[in-house]
Amino acid sequence: QMHLVESGGGLVQTGGSLKLSCAASGSTFSTYEMRWYRQAPGKGRFSVAFISIGGDYTYYADSVEGRFTISRDDAKKMVYLQMNDLKPDDTAIYFCNAGRQGTNFWGQGTQVTVSS
Repeated sequence: QMHLVESGGGLVQTGGSLKLSCAASGSTFSTYEMRWYRQAPGKGRFSVAFISIGGDYTYYADSVEGRFTISRDDAKKMVYLQMNDLKPDDTAIYFCNAGRQGTNFWGQGTQVTVSS
């Protein structure tokens, strides 16, 4: 079992930056692939960033490539999403996800709002 808690969301102007954090409980955090998803109002939830077990491989959605950076600290059981050059289209609830062998855990989400 794993419990995930996101933080760091807020209101920011276009071009600004935010760093999201996801704190995990559970002794096997290091064995999970981690993802950040987002869901805009009236739209589906989709993955924006992925980091592999060990952190050697990352993947980003085209819409955030070059602006967002995902990282993980297994000793602290944390995963982060550094978001730079934010745009109004980045406005969404951001969710942390831990996945392993078909099992997925989700946080409650944190709201990011980018004003134009």
